[in-house]
Amino acid sequence: MSTTSSYGQIDVPFSDSFLTRCHAMEYGAEVQSHGEVRFRIWAPSATSIFLRLEGFSEYIPLNSLPGGWHEVVTNKARSGTRYRFALADGSLVPDPASRFQPTGVHGPSEVIDPTEFKWSDSAWHNRPWSEAVVYELHVGTFTDEGTFVAAVAKLDHLVSLGVTAIEIMPVADFPGKRNWGYDGVLLYAPDSSYGRPEDFKWFIEQAHLRGLMVILDVVYNHFGPDGNFIPKYAPQIFTNRHKTPWGDAVNYDNDGSEYVREFVIQNALYWIEEFHLDGLRLDAVHAIKDDGPKHLLNELAERVREAASPRPVHLILENEDNRVDLLRRGEGGEPITYTAQWNDDMHHVLHTAATLETNGYYGDYEGDTEKLGRALAEGFAFQGEIMHARNSARGAPSAELPPGAFIAFMQNHDQIGNRAFGERINAIASQEAVHAIAAIYLLLPQTPMLFMGEEWGSSQPFPFFCDFEGELGELVRIGRRAEFANFPEFQDPNQRERIPDPQAIETFNAAKLDWHQIEEEVHSQWLGWYTKILKVRKELIVPHIAQMAGDAGMYEVLGVGAVVVRFWNSSGDRQLMLAANLSDNSTDGFPEASGKTVWQEGPEQFGSQMRPWSIRWSFQEDK
Repeated sequence: MSTTSSYGQIDVPFSDSFLTRCHAMEYGAEVQSHGEVRFRIWAPSATSIFLRLEGFSEYIPLNSLPGGWHEVVTNKARSGTRYRFALADGSLVPDPASRFQPTGVHGPSEVIDPTEFKWSDSAWHNRPWSEAVVYELHVGTFTDEGTFVAAVAKLDHLVSLGVTAIEIMPVADFPGKRNWGYDGVLLYAPDSSYGRPEDFKWFIEQAHLRGLMVILDVVYNHFGPDGNFIPKYAPQIFTNRHKTPWGDAVNYDNDGSEYVREFVIQNALYWIEEFHLDGLRLDAVHAIKDDGPKHLLNELAERVREAASPRPVHLILENEDNRVDLLRRGEGGEPITYTAQWNDDMHHVLHTAATLETNGYYGDYEGDTEKLGRALAEGFAFQGEIMHARNSARGAPSAELPPGAFIAFMQNHDQIGNRAFGERINAIASQEAVHAIAAIYLLLPQTPMLFMGEEWGSSQPFPFFCDFEGELGELVRIGRRAEFANFPEFQDPNQRERIPDPQAIETFNAAKLDWHQIEEEVHSQWLGWYTKILKVRKELIVPHIAQMAGDAGMYEVLGVGAVVVRFWNSSGDRQLMLAANLSDNSTDGFPEASGKTVWQEGPEQFGSQMRPWSIRWSFQEDK
């Protein structure tokens, strides 16, 4: 039996029957049907492993099994028992497959019975990707409390805004009490600063009951610098065959890699099955090195899609290499491997137009309207050309991909947080420029992604923050400021001292959203604008996107910052047209305004002339 409740986006069935979800793993602590607990760990370099249960003085030996496995089944543990593994040198380490670390990465693991959480979202089967409006958030700074439970109270805000998908920055357990999440070391355990695993499940369930998809950011290219004990008993976790910015690469193609690959793939399956997530975003996959017969990325996508079928899952990439092959579509336009990629090129062309900044990689986009048009129409701005910032070729022709294969944004955690002071776009560009570029990416056939607080023009920065102890913390503090030593404005060491200390609690607190700002007129106006434009997207743009295939976009450059972009539906009888002047000067040569206007931002077109920072979206019917 079920009832139906409307939340403005879709009608969501509520079930009065409950179900449990559990991803069965070969390792970790698994509660057995008869009440005992099986503990299993892959430790090929350990001659012996012992189990240390809190509350018991004796150590329980694990049995050695072929392949480097160690296992024991005991009736002395139950759900809630805290435990660690003891190595031959006497050191106590957490379970690498721990489902929860109540006191952090250096403390004991806790036995979790996932069947104790009763789900009520049995009628939820995900949403089509064409409907996605993504909202990136960091749990720790999204609310004052910084928890999963507190975030539930903000879900109705996201629904009324027009968001359909939440993308959560990594939650895998990290050292300290605050972190962006990319220093995780225990991949299966939601960080305790955000709450317990059942709190995260409740957040996901409540999102589903409101018609919201939930996508989790996962990191498989490295482990954080503190709290990763795996090399002590399984040094095969890394390989010196490849190097990454973090040192030796995670081992996906050398001796012992079959166990490492399975550990990571099972982690992806765990989040999708046990937490009922709707997708994953894989961080910096260009740093996942694998020369084996089947690249980890391909195997992971294949296994996840097969396990979740028939429920669709949305797999997203961050990939500096802009590889097209990972985004190709199959029969019916469905993704073969990955659904979409964060389109950094889109951010860069919009950002340089709005701010005129040329530092670092922005220099490759400076005044290049050809790249602006190409990114808008075809996805990637670099399609095989040399990028000076990296001194190598980047990307490949991408026009064949449907626009939904790209995620467009004008800011995200990286593009804000990697700035010295973590300023948002509205702090460094004019309101006219921000409105113009926002109106472009929010109505573009590519999938839009907002960063939390953007919808009301939040004035809170999002600086880089962390919480490492001792020497590591000091190295991070010094290194953060040294990163900017080559920037002209930070040549003076005294100026670099102004850069927020990532270790300071004040830096973390500064990043927390101030939800009271919504009540202020200027911020409420921004929120009203965002709500209105996302309603236009839902009603007018999404139906058109659903009829779009590859090679849908074409562009024409009319002047510096001035472009016309056309997107055809699959039958070729209707086009969505963008006319945009992203500059401080009026520009001639635009086609006369015609068709049905979808959105006008800035001054209206005068004949063939468009005024500064004005854009027009319209539908043109081909007869």
